[in-house]
Amino acid sequence: MNETILVVDDEASIADLVEVYLKNEGYRVLKCGNGRDALAQIRTAPPDLAILDVMLPDLDGFTLCKEIRTQYYFPILMLTAKVEDMDKITGLTLGADDYITKPFNPLELVARVKTQLRRCTRYNNGSDKAPEQLEEFDFRGLCITKGNHKCTLYGEELSLTPIEFSILWYLCERRGSVVSSEELFEAVWGEKFMDSNNTVMTHIARLREKMHEPSRKPKFVKTVWGVGYTIE
Repeated sequence: MNETILVVDDEASIADLVEVYLKNEGYRVLKCGNGRDALAQIRTAPPDLAILDVMLPDLDGFTLCKEIRTQYYFPILMLTAKVEDMDKITGLTLGADDYITKPFNPLELVARVKTQLRRCTRYNNGSDKAPEQLEEFDFRGLCITKGNHKCTLYGEELSLTPIEFSILWYLCERRGSVVSSEELFEAVWGEKFMDSNNTVMTHIARLREKMHEPSRKPKFVKTVWGVGYTIE
């Protein structure tokens, strides 16, 4: 296990605690106490995953996440004391892949890190396969290939995070069927769905934005009100 995890938190005790647990699992850990140092580190050597605290002394975590997503698509996990749904939605909308609140169980944090890295690896591996071996969907201008984690729309490549790619791939696999938010969440995130969970809705909105889809009349990812989502 050689993955590098970047921990961005101005509370040294929190960063040190996270470092201990991640190193115990074999990860290489880099730490930054503010957003600007984190950006400099990322531009020098992008990590495999970043854990961002929302409350930083210079750039807040949301701004940092947004800045990262202009160029990089490694998984991002938001770590914060804020518990309001709107804060969670904000982070996910800006491109975060997961969200955990303080105080947290370090073992849960490690489990979430493993889940994100596993998902990222699964959807990026296989680029050395022959084209005929790559699983692919190609219809109405949308082309998505699982083996090399590539997605194009009308010839333009879409820069999707692993979560966004997973959602789109899952819907394409079930093209023509309606997939409930519960099924989609449990399939993509691998966790039990909660009724108050807005994660799926937020990521669908982000996915549509990247596909330049109007929210009211999308051509691809459609909402079946009260039921779920479908690609026709």
